[in-house]
Amino acid sequence: MNRRDFLLSGVAAIGVVGAAATVLRMSNPQAAQAAEKFEVTKTDAEWKAILSPAAFDVLRKEGTEYPGTSPLLNEHRKGIFACAGCDLPVYPSETKFESGTGWPSFWQEIPKAIGTTVDRSLGMTRTEAHCRRCGGHLGHVFDDGPAPTGLRHCINGVALTFKPATA
Repeated sequence: MNRRDFLLSGVAAIGVVGAAATVLRMSNPQAAQAAEKFEVTKTDAEWKAILSPAAFDVLRKEGTEYPGTSPLLNEHRKGIFACAGCDLPVYPSETKFESGTGWPSFWQEIPKAIGTTVDRSLGMTRTEAHCRRCGGHLGHVFDDGPAPTGLRHCINGVALTFKPATA
C-alpha cells in the first residue's frame, strides 16, 4: 500500500465513523421523552418558537454544544441555573465547579430536578440527565467528580439559563 492509498483509506474510515455516530444518535432520539410523561409538553413547532436553534438541538434532539462555547462556563455568581426549556431550577451555583471539560459542571443537582436514563449512543454507556419537568436533554452524569458526591454533571450551557441571586 502506498502513502496515497493509506491516506485515502484513513479519510474513508473517518467518514464511516462520522456517519455511524450520526446514525447512532438518530436511532435513539428523545429516549427520555418517549419513556416518561412530563408536566410540560409541546410540539416541535412550539419548542422551536421559544428556543434558539442550538437550544432546540440540545434540549429536544439530544445534541451537544461545542466545548468551551457557553457563556455559562465562566458564570461564577451566586444564583440558580434553570432549564432553558421550562425554567425549572436544576442546579445551584454552589455546586458548580471547574472540570476543565469545556462544559458547565456541577457535583449535585437540586433535589428532584432532573431525571436520568441509560444512554447507549455512540457505542458507549453513559447516564443521560434530563429536566424532570419537560424532559429536555441537559447532558450526562459521570462518576469522576469532586467530593462530596464524586459526580460530574457535564451539562450543555445552552440547555440552561442563569438567574443571579438577589442581594
